[in-house]
Amino acid sequence: MIRLHRLGGSEHEFDLNPDLVLTVESTPDTTVTLTTGTKLVVAESPDSVTAAVREWRVGILERALKRTGPQIAEARLRAVDYPAEN
Repeated sequence: MIRLHRLGGSEHEFDLNPDLVLTVESTPDTTVTLTTGTKLVVAESPDSVTAAVREWRVGILERALKRTGPQIAEARLRAVDYPAEN
């Protein structure tokens, strides 16, 4: 989850599942459109929302690779990069 703030005050914090983010626009306020069609106006800049989503996804991938172990992860990556050799 990423933490965002509704426009109008820092006391209006909420956590958002980044998998639901469809678009982030500046109109001029930052508007996050979700896959459900819901639109949220937030205090963060579009770049800040994008960076938070990116960091969240990197964290998910890092934990997944640690769980599978480096040898298995490396073998899977090799299989994708060079499918004819496997």
